Amino acid sequence: MDQFPANLREVFFWNNAGLTPAKRLKNVSRRLLIACFVGELRVGISSTILASRSKPVYKVYANAESGNCYKIKLLMHHLNIDAQWEHVNILGAGTHSDEFLAMNPNGKVPVMVLADGTCLWESNAIMNYLAEGTDYLPDDRLLRAQILQWQFFEQYSHEPYIASARFIVRQLGRPKQHEATLQSKKVGGYKALQVMETHLEHHDWLVGDSITIADICLYAYTHIAPEGGFGLTDFPCIMAWLERVRSHPGHVKMR
Repeated sequence: MDQFPANLREVFFWNNAGLTPAKRLKNVSRRLLIACFVGELRVGISSTILASRSKPVYKVYANAESGNCYKIKLLMHHLNIDAQWEHVNILGAGTHSDEFLAMNPNGKVPVMVLADGTCLWESNAIMNYLAEGTDYLPDDRLLRAQILQWQFFEQYSHEPYIASARFIVRQLGRPKQHEATLQSKKVGGYKALQVMETHLEHHDWLVGDSITIADICLYAYTHIAPEGGFGLTDFPCIMAWLERVRSHPGHVKMR
């Protein structure tokens, strides 16, 4: 920041919600900066900002019913990142076409295509990529590890039960042949919810003292857990946490 005079008071970056402290940005070269000085206002806008405003940097292949895709949408809204969204029919052959498999050989959404054509898949990998350099993914070594801790928990102890149950009910229409499978998800799903409830009894957020990608990650399928038959009324701390996430100015609904 040597180019700014010594009487610099504060630096902010602008997003659609207003002015936010610049401490939220580590890599300011890619952002719109407004520098407020005593007696004058100077504005510096990088050429990359102007270019990104004319055309989205990312293209995301997604499905609106997918919580994993919603994570990306919600984080992008928090960070004021524009993207081109391409709907993929996950119940048809949309994720198994040669074109899609060339982007993600695992045949799943979401897939995010970078400006240079690189394809990034797995929702939590995409979230970590987008959050780099912001308070949603802090620099502190322990906090980053704790975020990964909750992301692994979400993928291995939460989603296989809560998201799978919802898929059977909402996407498949709860067919009788899957009823036993649906009921088998209840024990693991409620166990995962209790883990979250216990932690949130003593913390407002999953990691640290502000919202991070850990919260966005677990909010996605937790807030729609009732669609898979999981009641949340017995988890008051989760209910309060869900409201804190919804109340954030960067929030956007799933659909």
